Order: sequence, then structure tokens, then C-alpha cells
Amino acid sequence: MKRLMIAAAMLLSVASAADFRIYPNFAEIRDRVTPQSGVVTVNLPQNATGFLVAGSFDLDGLELLSSTTRLVPSWLKTQEGQRVFVRVGSDGAYEPATLVRADDLLIRDAAGRFRNVGFEQLAFTSEPPRNPMQPSVQYTYRVTGTSGVLSYLTRGVTWSPRYTLRAEASNANLQVLADIRNNTDQDLTVNKGAELFAGQVQLTAGTESFEDGSAAFRVAPTAAPAPAPSVSALGELRGLQRYQLSEGFTLPGQSTLTVPFARPKISFDRFGVLNIPFTTRNADGTLSRGYRLRSDVFLPAGPVLVREEGRVVGQANISDSAANDPIELRLGVDPDLSYTRVVQNVRTVRDANNNVTLQQYRVTLTLENKKDRVVRAEVREFLGGNVTVEGQATRTNDGLEVRVDIPAKGKVMRTYTVTIRNS
Repeated sequence: MKRLMIAAAMLLSVASAADFRIYPNFAEIRDRVTPQSGVVTVNLPQNATGFLVAGSFDLDGLELLSSTTRLVPSWLKTQEGQRVFVRVGSDGAYEPATLVRADDLLIRDAAGRFRNVGFEQLAFTSEPPRNPMQPSVQYTYRVTGTSGVLSYLTRGVTWSPRYTLRAEASNANLQVLADIRNNTDQDLTVNKGAELFAGQVQLTAGTESFEDGSAAFRVAPTAAPAPAPSVSALGELRGLQRYQLSEGFTLPGQSTLTVPFARPKISFDRFGVLNIPFTTRNADGTLSRGYRLRSDVFLPAGPVLVREEGRVVGQANISDSAANDPIELRLGVDPDLSYTRVVQNVRTVRDANNNVTLQQYRVTLTLENKKDRVVRAEVREFLGGNVTVEGQATRTNDGLEVRVDIPAKGKVMRTYTVTIRNS
């Protein structure tokens, strides 16, 4: 009798190596293909097709004549009614049986009795494929041409940066890591030279849907350690930033590969910040802890964890930021920094119809610092329209701003006049 192939020894399959272009919310997978008798056939596990962007299959270098898509039953489904072998007892002996149903592994033993078994109890006289209980979806393309590139988009592979800002008394550095995620159950082999893209790319299509109710067979994947690729910047492409991975790698199903992404040079300062809409009412409260940094390179959107002297003091998110643009982080209130704002209506002008055409307010802003060191404070009030600001505040595109250093254990007062014209 032929050697029995024991199912328990199988692991998830590793896809043939392909070229990857990985975006924040999807990836393009590209593979070179050679038609056989004018036909290109692609088989993907059914559970992987749920991540595919609908209609995204594309052939480059080949002319498409027609295409068909169909659901292919699992290999085990094709074995229904066939002889299999079932392990019995603790000595590892096997006895012949007939597979009745693949979905719930119902077998009929030599004595005619029906029972359900575990897949790891089964053995076969021919070698099963990887994931024998998983149906697949087959894409068939009739084409003309000798070779080309087949590509498709999947939401199952993504990447994102994350940052750690490590601040000391007078300096700081920014660590940047890239997390490359495989959210599918399939192991993926990525060719050398894979690209990461940062920026916004909108996809409007939904995902594919193929269901037959079959149970999924999942085994925890394993992967041998491999050298981590490094990341280098390739520059800008129509508003997107491109990066390249130096080495190929295997990305097991349901896994994340984290690699160093960039080592930007940054400038950095701390300050207390208050951002409020302009109001004619008196108010008081506290300022927030603010951090401002500038990087010498583009920084993609992502979360920033801030550490002071090694301790976590907060986390914030940044948006895509061009080189040398100011990046402001707000990490929550600072009870040691407070403000009092008093507003007086000093002038009101009305027209012949008694409509208000001009209003003028004097604002007295008092800032208090209870710390034992000097703190820079930045207060921004937002208002639009025909506005004039005079005194100890500066007019901005969004309203007005007050910047001042508050001495240790001290107070600072600033007064300014805001004139609003309604005509």
C-alpha cells in the first residue's frame, strides 16, 4: 500500500514570491505570468478573496479576451465517498473508512458505523494540498500574448508608521517604525524591492464575496527568522511618498513585521497652549501641554508616543507632514498653567436703521505659571470676518494670537482690542 500522508503534519501554504506595493489601507500584488495555451489561471483561498478589492484584477502586457470566476470546492470535498484511513487507539494504528461528508468530517468505518472525527485523525493514500478543507476561488483569463504581469488589490495587507518622541531637558529625538500587517490567513512571500506608499489614495470599490458555508481549516503558521529589510526613501510621486524595502521577506498569516523606518533630524520645543473661539464673555481655565517639532523629512500620518526622561507623558496623532512643517502635539491639560480672560464692550456703532455696524471689545488676558521654571504660552482665539486687532495680540488668518513667556511662579497680563465691523 502507498505510504500514508498524515494531515496533521501540514502547515499553511506560502504563496509564490510576488512584487508588493503596500499602501496605508490596501496593497497591490503583482506577479509575472506566462499563459498556457492562451489561458492564465489564478486560484486563491476563499477566505483571502474577502479582502480583494472588487474589479481590481488587471493584466499588463497581455490582451484580455474574456474572463470567468468560479468557486472551487475544497480538496476534501472531492474525497467524499472515497476511502480514507482513521487513526484508532493510542498506538497510532489506522483502519480504513469512507469519508461521508467533508464539512463535518463524518466517516463510515469498516463495521458500517457513522461517526465524526478530527482532521488530525485522518490519513490519505495521496498527498493532500495545503489547506485541504478550504475552498478556493478560481479566476480564468483568456488572453493573447506571451507573458505579462497579473496584479490585484487587497485590503488584507497594509502598513502604518508609529513614532516615539523621546525628550530630555534640552533635546529630543524621534524614533520611527513601520508596521507591515498581513491580516489574511495566508503566508505571503514578498520579493526584494517591495514599495511602501504614504499619503491618501481613495478606493471606491467594495470587496469580493464568495461563500459556500464550508468550514475553514486554520493552522497556526510558522516562519523561520530572516534578516529584517531596511527602508529607503524614493521620493515623491504625484503627492504620494515612496519608500523601498531592501530585502525580500515572508509575512505569515495574521502577523505584523516591524522595521525601522526613518531617522529624522528634528527641532523641538515645549509650550502651554490654549485654542478657543473668540467670545465676548469672561472666562477662565487651564492651558494644555503642547509640543512642537519640525522634521527634515516628510512624516506620514501616525500615532506619536511622547516620553519625557523615559516616562510616558501622552500620545497624539499627526497627519501627513511635509519636511520642515511645524507639527503640534497636544497632550492634555496642565493644571500649573491657568488663564483668566476679562472682556469689556468699549464701543458699539449703529446705522440709521439701528443695526449694529461696529463693535469694539477690550480683552484683558492674565496667564499664571505655578511651575518653578519659565514656560512659553501660546493663546489662539479664532474669529473671522472684517476684524481688526490692536494692542498686545497679533492678527492671524484664523483670528488672533498671544505668545508670551510666563516667569516661574509668576503672572503675565496682556491687553488687546478687537474691532468687528458688520458692514
